[in-house]
Amino acid sequence: MAKRRRELDAAHCPGTAAVRALRDAAVAFEPHLYAYVPHGGTAQSAQALGVDEHTVVKTLVMEDDARAPLLVLMHGDHEVSTKALARELGVKHVEPCTQATAERLTGYQVGGISPFGTRQAMPVYAQASIRSLDRLLINGGRRGFLVAIAPIVLEQILEVGWVDVAR
Repeated sequence: MAKRRRELDAAHCPGTAAVRALRDAAVAFEPHLYAYVPHGGTAQSAQALGVDEHTVVKTLVMEDDARAPLLVLMHGDHEVSTKALARELGVKHVEPCTQATAERLTGYQVGGISPFGTRQAMPVYAQASIRSLDRLLINGGRRGFLVAIAPIVLEQILEVGWVDVAR
């Protein structure tokens, strides 16, 4: 059975906190629903939507050595070097949060975490090369739901700190 994606317009998409944040900021976005597969990650979503995995940006919830939370935005086909990130932030180490902590801080389920409309405000750091994309797809606040935006939207809404921590 072939999985089909549903075409939507911005007026008819899930009413997530991320969508509300994008609408409140009056930014253009294009919603995309796809069949979510547990542990499928960005490779699965890119394949389902017929896009390059490099343009799918994942949102990772991490914490520093003082247990202060932060968000990291990274290309789907790369991983975050936590050592490089710790150096850039001037802390001893950075590590991923537990699933329970990530969900409590963001208000989203893992697999559906968006950097927009999080329950708790956190610093956001993004891989610098994301700026060179024409557009990116990022989670819209629900599993199986991405929004396409221009990279400038990250700066307009999130006050992003640009870092070079891809590996």
